[in-house]
Amino acid sequence: MYPNRHNTPGQPIKFTVSESCDRIKEEFSFLQAQYHNLKMDCEKLAQEKTEMQRHYVMYYEMSYGLNVEMHKQTEIAKRLNAICAQVIPFLSQEHQQQVAAAVERAKQVTMQELNAIIGQQMQAQHLPHAHAPPIPMTPHPSGLQAPIPPVSASVESDADDQDLVVDDAGTSSPVNGDISPREREKSSKETNHKKEERNTGSPRSDASSHASSSSSKHKENEKSATPVSKSVTPTSSGNTTPGPSANSKPGMFGAFPFLPNASHAGLPTDLSASGAAFANHVLHNNISPGPLNNFPRPLVGFEPHTSIRPSLGNIPGGKPAYSFHVSGDGQMQPVPFPPDALIGPGIPRHARQINTLNHGEVVCAVTVSNPTRHVYTGGKGCVKVWDISQPGNKSPVSQLDCLQKDNYIRSIKLLQDGRTLIVGGEASTLSIWDLAASTPRIKAELTSSAPACYALALSPDNKVCFSCCSDGNIAVWDLHNQTLVRQFQGHTDGASCIDISPDGSKLWTGGLDNTVRSWDLREGRQLQQHDFTSQIFSLGYCPTGDWLAVGMESSNVEVLHHAKPDKYQLHLHESCVLSLKFAYCGKWFVSTGKDNLLNAWRTPYGASIFQSKESSSVLSCDISGDDKYIVTGSGDKKATLYEVIF
Repeated sequence: MYPNRHNTPGQPIKFTVSESCDRIKEEFSFLQAQYHNLKMDCEKLAQEKTEMQRHYVMYYEMSYGLNVEMHKQTEIAKRLNAICAQVIPFLSQEHQQQVAAAVERAKQVTMQELNAIIGQQMQAQHLPHAHAPPIPMTPHPSGLQAPIPPVSASVESDADDQDLVVDDAGTSSPVNGDISPREREKSSKETNHKKEERNTGSPRSDASSHASSSSSKHKENEKSATPVSKSVTPTSSGNTTPGPSANSKPGMFGAFPFLPNASHAGLPTDLSASGAAFANHVLHNNISPGPLNNFPRPLVGFEPHTSIRPSLGNIPGGKPAYSFHVSGDGQMQPVPFPPDALIGPGIPRHARQINTLNHGEVVCAVTVSNPTRHVYTGGKGCVKVWDISQPGNKSPVSQLDCLQKDNYIRSIKLLQDGRTLIVGGEASTLSIWDLAASTPRIKAELTSSAPACYALALSPDNKVCFSCCSDGNIAVWDLHNQTLVRQFQGHTDGASCIDISPDGSKLWTGGLDNTVRSWDLREGRQLQQHDFTSQIFSLGYCPTGDWLAVGMESSNVEVLHHAKPDKYQLHLHESCVLSLKFAYCGKWFVSTGKDNLLNAWRTPYGASIFQSKESSSVLSCDISGDDKYIVTGSGDKKATLYEVIF
């Protein structure tokens, strides 16, 4: 700019105001051009992202349809195999051997044969790529999974499976996606024990639904008696699920997953053995290899949706998150936990197992007395009462024979006075027990038109009982007069879970029709309806108000606000969430699942407080009135008592 000026080597360069302004102007123009280029690149990437999402949705739907069809064909093969096994003994010895050999030969399908069959089918349908590449099969010789042991089978478990490992609460804010307490414990000692996942749940819990991103509809229904017909679990045909029949038979109760070895017409049993190895090592804050694996893994080496959650939840630390905030418009973001997420008054540090109550049958229902002295466990045909005030007590103090001896008890509720117990299950009657008598006795029975009761709730004043019926209705009972005073109608399939607001004005129910509904108890009508793509197995309303936690068949836990569209979605369970309970302080809650896990969460954003893995599916849970004890009921015929450490 100044050609006649020559600076000596030691002379500093000086700029006038005009020169400085020119340099700033040039740099600004350069930055503006750079910004424009980056903006164009960003828009281009956004378009590519949208296109990729379209492709992903298309492939996801295709993979889901293929997965359902594979499991359907697998179930057909299993049933035919069972029929053959039943028919073969009627043949002569010579023919038995021939038929058995033929059946075994039929199971040995080689890769060459399989590829040839696929090629022929594609040619017949005039599809391109008639010669498909080889498809890797599962390790089992026949291409099917190995047999799955029943619930009652004994299992060798790791020595630390019963231990609870705690998040060390430091001064820094916990990060959603940091390494978990359980991973910290496990990382120092790798284990190769593989345990078969138990077949304790409904077949629906493995094969019928996918991710539970809900479209929370808030519907004002003036008439509670009008059932809403809607499509529920997605199927390859897209048909809607018909409403339940009022005269359903008890054999169909397997639609609700609390019972082991339950069956549901037209649906396969647990086919997830090919993915059972993943269930053994719980990825606490990391998402499982199949993030939204809400139906069993395909039997071929093909994972339909490995990248959904990581793509949503990767954070700077590099680990996928497990807690997400979902805005009203469906935008999903990992939750940054506050510094006090795992510390503070009323927040437990960990819990330890202090007693095992060997009930002798699968424990589908549990409750704790207040004050904490007795635990009630409901199984097949009876409720057992345990005195936990004496450490090491291994025998029940009494046994209450309820229903028929082969019918499972689904729910038990103890009134605040500790003198009355209400029992519901696989029967049309609810039993009301007088515990204050010298020998506990049934003092009344409440009979409904539904063949089963799935869940019970009590009003805060203990004058009214609500029962979730298998026909979808919610029965309202006057306990003093022992009469049915009202029925809420709306669920088009069985009502599976229930809770009531602390002030007793609002009732929340979840159903097998993929909906959560709220009811105004004063006006006797439905207030809201939240629609999901997964069946609802458990729910709980926060005692301090505002938040409703919902446990899904799809393995998700969703925490909804009662008045806002925002919600939290939590992803630590690897199978259906069977029970859920808030602590009475409202600051935390627990959930249990078919994946053998007990998870404790911070309200409402779901920071993981602690986690325990039991040896079988955890079907039920309850928390004592002082929040100091947790009791769980499991598929291996026992209840487990935990002491909560603050």
